[in-house]
Amino acid sequence: MRILIIGDIVGRPGKHCCSQVIPRLVREREIDFVIANAENASAGSGLTPQMFAKLLHYGIDVCTMGDHIYKRREILPVLESSDRIVRPANFPPEAIGREVTIRESRRGVRVAVVSLIGRVFMNVRADCPFHAVDRILAALPHDVRVVVVDVHAEATSEKVALGWHLDGRVSVVVGTHTHVQTADEHILPRGTAYLTDLGMTGPYDSVLGRSREHVVRSLITGMPYPYDVAEQDTRLCGALVELDSTTGRAISIERVCIRDDSGGVGAGDDGD
Repeated sequence: MRILIIGDIVGRPGKHCCSQVIPRLVREREIDFVIANAENASAGSGLTPQMFAKLLHYGIDVCTMGDHIYKRREILPVLESSDRIVRPANFPPEAIGREVTIRESRRGVRVAVVSLIGRVFMNVRADCPFHAVDRILAALPHDVRVVVVDVHAEATSEKVALGWHLDGRVSVVVGTHTHVQTADEHILPRGTAYLTDLGMTGPYDSVLGRSREHVVRSLITGMPYPYDVAEQDTRLCGALVELDSTTGRAISIERVCIRDDSGGVGAGDDGD
């Protein structure tokens, strides 16, 4: 089976890129399951129920989140009720949302999706991601062989360490959060596909998705400027992983970076 995992979707340009690229990619590459990090989808920070519904309509099966998960409080009922979105599993147990979800792929294979958040250089109240994922894996049904873990973290060292910790125990470990795609995709010795960061799905004529003029000006002057979402050169970035659905072991991992050549945000996109 083939799983497409998409890096941080940023604002309206990122969502429009998903609407144009995902259906075509799923068709052309015979993709069975699509996962995306959506914590920046609504105006660059957080996620609304309306935008969540749109992402599912574009072909995304499960959304992962990160440190901006509770930025839009209107998403809380969705986090409580939907099995197509997960919160970081190492948040405190009182935090709203699912620690893990299990969904069937287009070929009927059960896929478990887990989100973790890093603690190094991250301003979050989170428990140990290593202990959290150990606890979740121990509780998974034995017939679930395909497990995908999104590590939303700043430090590459923390992501790499989690990759080694989970090698042979999950199918895929990928990182999100930095918005910069890394070039270290490989299969670990025991069969886990790994990539330190999937990169950003959004406008690349920017500073990590935000207006480059405003960010540069703010850094030069030390004064606050609105970090509004940029608009130009939108790309979908992530990874395409091929798996043995019987064993859950990865066969290959390929970086994906595809420009949206549709002409930008269309008139039919009604905002964030």
